[in-house]
Amino acid sequence: MNALSCERKVCLIMVTVTFMGAGSTVFAKNVLGDCIVTPEIEDLHIHLYDIDPIRLEDSRRMLENISRNSGRKDVTITAFTDRMEALRGANFVVNAIQVGGYEPCTVTDFEIPKKYGLRQTIADTLGIGGIFRAMRTVPVLESFAADMQQVCPDALFINYTNPMAMLSGYMQRFTPIRTVGLCHSVQSCASTLLKEVGLEEHVDTCKWEIAGINHQAWLLKITDAQGNDLYPEIKHRSLNPTPDYHFETDQVRHDIMHRFGYYTTESSEHASEYLPWYIKSRYPELIERYNIPLDEYPRRCVSQIESWAKTREQVVENQVLAHTKSHEFAAYIIKSMLLNEPYRIHGNVLNRGLITNLPRNACVEVPCLVDRNGISPCVVGDLPEQCAAINRTNINVQLLAQEGIHTRKKEYIYMAAMMDPHTGSELSADDIRNLCDDLFEAHADWLPEYR
Repeated sequence: MNALSCERKVCLIMVTVTFMGAGSTVFAKNVLGDCIVTPEIEDLHIHLYDIDPIRLEDSRRMLENISRNSGRKDVTITAFTDRMEALRGANFVVNAIQVGGYEPCTVTDFEIPKKYGLRQTIADTLGIGGIFRAMRTVPVLESFAADMQQVCPDALFINYTNPMAMLSGYMQRFTPIRTVGLCHSVQSCASTLLKEVGLEEHVDTCKWEIAGINHQAWLLKITDAQGNDLYPEIKHRSLNPTPDYHFETDQVRHDIMHRFGYYTTESSEHASEYLPWYIKSRYPELIERYNIPLDEYPRRCVSQIESWAKTREQVVENQVLAHTKSHEFAAYIIKSMLLNEPYRIHGNVLNRGLITNLPRNACVEVPCLVDRNGISPCVVGDLPEQCAAINRTNINVQLLAQEGIHTRKKEYIYMAAMMDPHTGSELSADDIRNLCDDLFEAHADWLPEYR
C-alpha cells in the first residue's frame, strides 16, 4: 500500500518529507517545525539535504530540539550529503535552495547592472537579477527532477525558491514532476493593507479574493464580514492619511492601487522593479517620493550574515527551543493530502485556462483546493483588463527566460531582458545585450554552456 493511501483521519505507514537547501535554517524551522507540531502528520521522517555540511548539521540539531520539546516520539530527522539518498522514498520534497549565494552571485547581479546605470531593489523575481538567478537555478532543479524520477516519482515538489514563477513554471512545463510553487505574500496581503490605513478591526473578519501571478497577484475584492466593499474606504484613507496610518514604506503599492484600481500582493520594494515607472535614472526624485530602497536585498544579506552568530545561538544552541505554527502552506498541504481534509491555498501553477486573459503557459497564482488528490487549481476567469495587461508584461519575461534556459540559447535571454519593464525603460537594446554578455561571463562557473 502506498504511504499516502489513507482513510479519512487515519494515516497509514510513514510520511517522508525531504527538504532541499536545509542550510536555510530559519526557513527550515518554519516549514519543518510546522510539520513537527502538526500531530496529524504521523510517523514523520524528515530528510535534510544541503551542500554545506555545517549549516546542514545546524538545522538537524535545531529540529531535533523542536521535536524533543514538542513531545513527539514518532519523528526521525536525518541529514544527508548524498542527494539521491535524501530524496529516496520521499512523499513531499520542499525546495528552498539558493544557487550561488550572496557572494559571488547576488553581488554580481547588482554590481554589473549598476555599471550600465541599472539599479535594483531585490532582483530575485524579475529583471536582470531574476533572469540570471533562474538560469543558475534551473539546471539544479533539472537534476533534482531526474533524481526524483528514479527514487520518488510520485512525490509532490513544493517550491519556495525565487524566481517563483520562472522556476515553478519551468518544472511544470518541462519535467514530469508534480510541482506547486508557494509564497507567503498572499496570506499577508489583505491584513497588511487594512493595518496600514487603520482598519485593523476588519483583519480577522474580512473576506478577500486574490489572483494573478506571483509577487503581482491582485487583491480583487475585500469586504467586511457583512459583505460590504472595503475598497472605497481604504482608498479614501490612503489619499487622506493621518499620523495613525502607516504606509510610508509601501508608497508604490498604494500608487498602483489608485492608478489601476487594485492593490498587489508583494511589497513596494519588489513592486517598484516590476514596472517601468518608479526607478528612473532621469527622475531620481521618484526614489525619495516613493521611498524606494535601492540595493535592499544586498543590505538584508549582509545584515543576516552579520547576525547569524546570534541567530544560531537562539535557534541551534537553544535546548528548550519550541515552535509555534507559522502561516506557511506546506504543512497544511501535507496534512490535507494525508487525511483527505479539504484545504484552500494559493498556489503557483500552470495557467491552462484558469485566468482566461493570461497566456496558457504562464505560471499563475490562484486559489487551489487541496485534498487526497493533490492540488486542484480553481478557475478565476478574466482579471480586470488593466491587471491582466500589467501581468502580461511580467509573463513575457518569464516565458522568454524559460525558453532560453530550456534551449540554452542566448538570444531568448537577450529578448527576455529587453522585454523586462524596468530594464527596457532604462537601457538601450545594445546596452541590454552587452549587460547580459557581461553577466554570462561573470556567472560562467554557475551556468551551463549557452550558444
